Amino acid sequence: MNTLQILLWVAFPYAAFAVFVVGHIWRYRYDQFGWTSRSSQVYENRLLRWGSPLFHFGILAVIAGHVVGLLIPREWLYAIGIDEHMYHFGATTMGTAAAVATIVGLAILIYRRRMTGAVLLATTVMDKVMYVFLAATILAGTTATVMFQLLGPGYEYRGTIAPWFRSLMLLQPQPELMANVPLAFQIHVLTATALFALWPFTRLVHVFSAPIGYFTRPYIVYRSRDQQGSRPTRRGWEGVKQPDENRLHKL
Repeated sequence: MNTLQILLWVAFPYAAFAVFVVGHIWRYRYDQFGWTSRSSQVYENRLLRWGSPLFHFGILAVIAGHVVGLLIPREWLYAIGIDEHMYHFGATTMGTAAAVATIVGLAILIYRRRMTGAVLLATTVMDKVMYVFLAATILAGTTATVMFQLLGPGYEYRGTIAPWFRSLMLLQPQPELMANVPLAFQIHVLTATALFALWPFTRLVHVFSAPIGYFTRPYIVYRSRDQQGSRPTRRGWEGVKQPDENRLHKL
């Protein structure tokens, strides 16, 4: 274990996590009006209607696969009847389908943002940086899956990357586990770590927005000023009358 390994597989992940947490707290306290997805649907809807569902449903499936692969030890899966063959078959087939949907959706969104003038003008520098790291993370992960899991002999990342990740969470880092991991997987991990550090300063913060207040908001009451309408005034409501101009002049 050398200094570079400690920097890449211990210092960098912890620094990125600290920036991720502190950055979100700072953003929420001082930039709540900017806590948004910065929707550009008003400028263009045809491509967005295809790209957004493909990307979002695909990335949710990819995240779910990563949660199972990184956080759940294989022994726990064995206990519920999921053996190695079943796990790798599911991870490879469903993971590939999710990756394809994510890549196609992201390609449509990037094409839309680049080729639609109004959307391009609404694109910030941080949007461009976010797209670069997001695309790099997804492409590196897909490349590693295709090279080793689909076309190659397979790589048992649950014996190296997954234990390394859990060791960070337990505050007992084991950087030596990443020493012999294939380069494609290492790039995937590093770009994903950098993306998490950038996360609080981009539109990705909308992932943590939930319309909880919608369920507790007060009712919004509408009533008409038109006294000649066909609907009778409901009991308990007073009609809205125009002010008497003669009385106003006397005042």
